Amino acid sequence: MNAEDPSVNPESGATRTMPFHKYKPFRPLSLPDRTWPDNFITQTPRWCSVDLRDGNQALIEPMTPDEKQQMWDLLVEIGFKEIEVGFPSASQTDFDFVRKIIEENRIPDDVTIQILCQARRELIERSCEAVAGAKNVIFHLYNSTSALQRKVVFNMERSEITKLATDATEIVKRHTEPLIAAGTNLTLEYSPESYTATEVDYAVEICDAVMKVWEPTVENKVILNLPSTVEMGTPNLYADQIEYFIRNLPEREKAVVSLHTHNDRGTGVAASEMGLMAGAERIEGTLFGNGERTGNLDIITMAMNLFSQGIDPGLYLADMAKIVSVSEECTKIPIHVRQPYAGELVFTAFSGSHQDAIKKGMAFVEEGGDSDWEVPYLPIDPSDVGGHYRETVRVNSQSGKGGVAFILENFFGVTLPRPLLLEFSPVVQALSEADGGELKADVIWNAFVSEYIEVEGPYQLVDYQVHSENDEKETCQATVQVAENTVEVKGAGSGPIDAFINAMVETLNEPLNVVDYQEYALKEGSEAQAICILALNDEDGEKYYGVGISQNTTTAAFKSIIAAINRKWR
Repeated sequence: MNAEDPSVNPESGATRTMPFHKYKPFRPLSLPDRTWPDNFITQTPRWCSVDLRDGNQALIEPMTPDEKQQMWDLLVEIGFKEIEVGFPSASQTDFDFVRKIIEENRIPDDVTIQILCQARRELIERSCEAVAGAKNVIFHLYNSTSALQRKVVFNMERSEITKLATDATEIVKRHTEPLIAAGTNLTLEYSPESYTATEVDYAVEICDAVMKVWEPTVENKVILNLPSTVEMGTPNLYADQIEYFIRNLPEREKAVVSLHTHNDRGTGVAASEMGLMAGAERIEGTLFGNGERTGNLDIITMAMNLFSQGIDPGLYLADMAKIVSVSEECTKIPIHVRQPYAGELVFTAFSGSHQDAIKKGMAFVEEGGDSDWEVPYLPIDPSDVGGHYRETVRVNSQSGKGGVAFILENFFGVTLPRPLLLEFSPVVQALSEADGGELKADVIWNAFVSEYIEVEGPYQLVDYQVHSENDEKETCQATVQVAENTVEVKGAGSGPIDAFINAMVETLNEPLNVVDYQEYALKEGSEAQAICILALNDEDGEKYYGVGISQNTTTAAFKSIIAAINRKWR
């Protein structure tokens, strides 16, 4: 290789390129009269979890029997009615697990187990042994049909591949007759594997041939699963393939069209959603998309996408933390912090403008605004999946006053007047920039306490007494620590606060004027505390905020005055 070739020499200063010429673009079929783009998803599909088969075979460390049982229990609890439990003809572990859940009566009556099997006689026979005694079974038969595999792997023509499929279907039909006679409700599922790389007319042809052998009815349909075994093109092209297939399949009414997308191009969810728009009725996938290579369809994401559009997802995903925990334990794969709907940070905003919008949106909802969920940047209510709206805002150096306000209000019940919020936000900003990371709620609170409540300074309130002289006048006598000295102050006014302010002004020569005042309860009940937020003006017109908290409202007010005075002198 030429060392001076700019494509391989990073020191040449020339633009380097990737070897893109090695790859051929995916050639879509022509479907100019496609109708699926005008369709909408209005109901949930039939879900089938393949975590215990497709997901399991993709793990570095396959699940142990106990982990398989734990995953099975979770899938049943979530509400899956169809679960692919293994490849029993290829794995003794899978065979034993299938037998275990059947013999121990662990399969609910409304749940159908599914097993996968290649189109080979001995594997079909072994698979039938595995599912004997089960009430509801889907026998998932497959063989690869793509032009590439016909050429490279099998060295067969179309007709030979079709015969392989129909012969296997005949064997399945013959060997499952005793199971059906014994009371098993059995459905055939057939997958032309690598459907996306198969000529779509041939996919229709081979599926039609399988149907002719199996002889499904409208009441007992066959499942035709059209897998995007490898994502070949953009998801709209997959939807074209699905619409063409459905249009041209003979006796369409006797088949359930199922999708099994992978995520090689990162669009597995989009491909399945568009496939539903094109007329498919059933979806196979895994929790969080675990699967071969870049993964399978992520059922959690797709189901929650439906939920966010006001469609019943058909799965109960309210305890997302548990689903994440079990999945991580069984697969040894951590869930990314940005995983849709389930990641630790998916409902979290660090941006100041986002935080401000979320804060206002939450206030709108809590004040009884529209009945629909409408909060900027939050497509769903985090509480619907076991989260809390308090977790939606976290503060770092990218945050602003909205984040500070949200934390104080939702963690500590403190609502700041806007001038005080504008004053305190730079304090938090400086802390976050110095720390370089996220500031937890307690750090922000401690900064607020230090800045406005427990303010270091020359004055400390030791004790006080308030007396009413008449309906219009009260007197206040207080003991105040001033540096090293204890001073008695006394004043009168229209109320306790006015009297205390006058006492401080007259005795200590502190010209002060209250220009902002608010007081409210932080808690309800016997342990309720009052918070007083107060601002004083000095002789130069400078404003100083102070905050006091106490179970006694007067004490809270006096503490806020002392804090404000200390902030003036600080």
